[in-house]
Amino acid sequence: MEMDALSNTFAALADPTRRAILARLAQGECTVNELAAPFDMSLPAVSKHLRVLERAGLITQRREAQRRPCRIEAAQIKGVVDWAEHYRALWEQRLDRLGDYLDELQGNQPPIKKAKSHARKYRK
Repeated sequence: MEMDALSNTFAALADPTRRAILARLAQGECTVNELAAPFDMSLPAVSKHLRVLERAGLITQRREAQRRPCRIEAAQIKGVVDWAEHYRALWEQRLDRLGDYLDELQGNQPPIKKAKSHARKYRK
């Protein structure tokens, strides 16, 4: 079963090593050896992480003689940002309502007017 692009991206971002690699690539292009240097793991293990990031579309690699420079691909990350933006707006609205409610409880604000319920006219 093939994952959709967003699921594939989140799966790649789930690993802290891959997030650290992306953080390093956000500073600029570098080689596989440069990416592997700070990690206590073999070069093949780092290469596996890079393949996951590449399959998710988060990085690209190219060959320059014996070098394999990697670069971050911002377009795929923008998809995550766009997805999260919808939920950020939702949570901000909820937190604003919570803040209003807390102010009401502390007596700092007049009570919030509640909409009249129409349920009464349907009760018998």
